[in-house]
Amino acid sequence: MPYVNIKITREGATATQKAELIAGVTRLLQEVLGKNPATTVVVIDEVETDNWGIGGETVTLRRQRGN
Repeated sequence: MPYVNIKITREGATATQKAELIAGVTRLLQEVLGKNPATTVVVIDEVETDNWGIGGETVTLRRQRGN
């Protein structure tokens, strides 16, 4: 039973976009590894940009500076 955890920043991904990610990852696992879609679990975690750090600083700060 594959378990896939997708982490994205919380910036307005729509329900439709998230459904497409879930369907696409499930399909990819079926096509590449022969996994059963009925037992494939995909979880999307949305993280606030203040809680996501890159290079020692938050994504919020980096985006404010234009990086």
